[in-house]
Amino acid sequence: MKRTIPLAICLIMGVVMMIQFFIPHPISLEFNSTILNWIIVLFAFALVLAIGNLIRHHSIKIRKRKHDWPYSIVTLTSMAAMAIIGLFWGIEADSLFQRIYLNIFAPLSATMFALLAYYMASAAYRAFRARSLEATLLLAAAFIVMVGFMPFGQYISPRLPAFAEWIMRYPNMAAQRGIIIGVAFGAIATALKIILGIERSWLGGKE
Repeated sequence: MKRTIPLAICLIMGVVMMIQFFIPHPISLEFNSTILNWIIVLFAFALVLAIGNLIRHHSIKIRKRKHDWPYSIVTLTSMAAMAIIGLFWGIEADSLFQRIYLNIFAPLSATMFALLAYYMASAAYRAFRARSLEATLLLAAAFIVMVGFMPFGQYISPRLPAFAEWIMRYPNMAAQRGIIIGVAFGAIATALKIILGIERSWLGGKE
């Protein structure tokens, strides 16, 4: 029963939401708006559970002195401090909350994203080695696009920037659309598996 009821609710709501998408009736639109409001409420409860799980996870890590446990202290302290500051001093444009966010959190986030450039360069080096015909084509296209969009690309050949633009607009766009279509089919298949009860991992188990 604990699994049957959630599966039944998932099946009914999944089918109803799919049907209402194709029926532009005022009742259908009102129903969709109501469901979206419910989702916001459920998201708020899920956020509370996520925060509780975060606190529990890091508290256990600190208590048992696991690997990198001092970082858990920093995480919990920062979370509590930002929550208290936001609740008692507000989150207006000139508030302490916004100053901490803009002067501490934003630079740290930018640093983390900047580190991704090194991983991207490493991945590009491994992917662009001409070990096969496909890798050679990938290497040639990447070289043309990079050089073509650089300022000195037009000094090498006046047609190079236009050719790089053509690669990005046609072959690259066609490949991107093919990937997006494949991802869309995968998302549809996963959604149908969840609605029909074939995929049950979201219930907390495989059976």
